[in-house]
Amino acid sequence: MAPYLAAVRNYWALLPAIAVCVVLILLYAVPTLINPRWTSTALGLFQQHPEDGETRLTPKRIKSRRMLAGLMVLAALALVGFNVSLNRESNGCYQVAQAWGAGDSEESRSDPCIHMLYGSFIGDGSGDVTEENPQPVTQYQVVEGNKPKYLRWIQNRPSYDDLDLVIGVVGTCSLDVKVVEYDEKIMAVYDATEPCQPGDDVSILSIKLKKPLGDRPVVTVDDKPMQKINPDMDSWPTVLKKLVTGG
Repeated sequence: MAPYLAAVRNYWALLPAIAVCVVLILLYAVPTLINPRWTSTALGLFQQHPEDGETRLTPKRIKSRRMLAGLMVLAALALVGFNVSLNRESNGCYQVAQAWGAGDSEESRSDPCIHMLYGSFIGDGSGDVTEENPQPVTQYQVVEGNKPKYLRWIQNRPSYDDLDLVIGVVGTCSLDVKVVEYDEKIMAVYDATEPCQPGDDVSILSIKLKKPLGDRPVVTVDDKPMQKINPDMDSWPTVLKKLVTGG
């Protein structure tokens, strides 16, 4: 389990408390589901002055206790699922931000979906290229078929209906990224005289094309092909497999 949990630990700090709650719930709920009389007898041992008939279970009371125990088991599963969901989100944003080239600092890891990865606030790729020698942009992602799940979790998230491509760059550089659509290609450049400096956060620019991408290449300076990547957070089966196997 350690490799999967190594990157981001903030939500896993809740796990010991959740484990205690789940164990206490199951200690009552499981025997009650099997035979409510067991827990009724056990609880009766702690009563100093039990009232007449208090420990006697009628069929109606047996049914109600089993229903309560079943709800408690569902609540325990929901509690565990909620914690795993938070960590799936956190680890997923961390992995995606790393794929886009984000740095790695303790502060940014505290909440990757806020500090490391977010939808662009100050740039959308529009506008003309003004520099004579712009700098290259290296990576892009095509949004098609299965939509990238991480886009649902980041702040200022784009709408799936309003984008065909996403481009991730360091947050301070997003304003100067320009994407120009031609009939034969899509070109993305960093419209500045100096390369974009590394940073700990990545801004995701959502690009809506006028026409479907089709076979048109996505290139940067000097028509150099950009690298197509497809980062995303792990699926639920993958997360559960990693938690079980420690992968």
